[in-house]
Amino acid sequence: MSEELARIALSSTGMDITRVGFGSWALGGGDWVSSWGPQADDESVAAIRHALDTGINWIDTAAVYGLGHAEEVVAKALQGVSDADRPYVFTKGGLIWDENNRRQSSAKVGEASSLRREVEASLKRLGIEQIDLYFMHWPATDGTTVESYWQTLLELKAEGKLRAIGLSNHDVGQVVRAEALGHVDVVQPPFSAINPAASAELLPWCAEHSTDAVVYSPMGSGLLTGAFSAERVASLASDDWRRNAPAFTTDLDKNLAIAESMAAVAGRYGVSTAAIAVAWVLGFPGVAGAIVGARTPEQVDGWVASAQISLTPEDYSDISKDLLPTIP
Repeated sequence: MSEELARIALSSTGMDITRVGFGSWALGGGDWVSSWGPQADDESVAAIRHALDTGINWIDTAAVYGLGHAEEVVAKALQGVSDADRPYVFTKGGLIWDENNRRQSSAKVGEASSLRREVEASLKRLGIEQIDLYFMHWPATDGTTVESYWQTLLELKAEGKLRAIGLSNHDVGQVVRAEALGHVDVVQPPFSAINPAASAELLPWCAEHSTDAVVYSPMGSGLLTGAFSAERVASLASDDWRRNAPAFTTDLDKNLAIAESMAAVAGRYGVSTAAIAVAWVLGFPGVAGAIVGARTPEQVDGWVASAQISLTPEDYSDISKDLLPTIP
């Protein structure tokens, strides 16, 4: 590692993490239902290794990203990395895809034997013996209750397959139900200045119950990087999910206005707009870290400074203006 970034204890997991982690969603490549478009594996590996060189010490992935491919790319990037330097690896399960139809939405499955197969498959793809943090990716829709699939994850943790466990994309009520059976170590909601909903209930609950949040899409899937425009949206790859998302269509003008206000704050700190977008989420109580995606080493350099920035109330006011309902 070339330098050390500040670290923070992640709930009661025993892991100390950097305030930003490397997100691998886009590294799954093209030709699947939630693709970000084509992506070269060699460039993905270079981006991951550069992130480690900057001091980042955790990677977030998921079985469904690229239908298993992103986990394989993460494993490739970690080949030859010593145990002392190996980052924590977080992944997610509970989404079952159709091998014969990559463009079909995955089924949200929480049945115990299915989850156990998924954990084993992720361990194999990642080439590790224990997953540092495993999330149920979405609430199941196969009839399996929160209590049932949470019990499965608790058992897998007790068996040593998983070091820590969490819930991604679950609301407060669902997290409370799981917590009644065993501690929810970490939650993973979407959270950004264009999607601040988690600040209303989930993050305050986390701050009061020793459950940390590692939030995703802090840059609004690219909208808050300062690099987007209506023309850029129109030029996205045909299989990029963002082409039809409301944030990039009906809400585009409002979201670009937020990005513009962040750009003004970025000038005060001498950093990119993207770094300010990430720093914005890190200022909220209950947020331990932010998952930030990158396809290239240069993109990592664009936001890694956010790990060292603490925005002031004035900064938040200037960013929020009349566009946002909540600031920390």
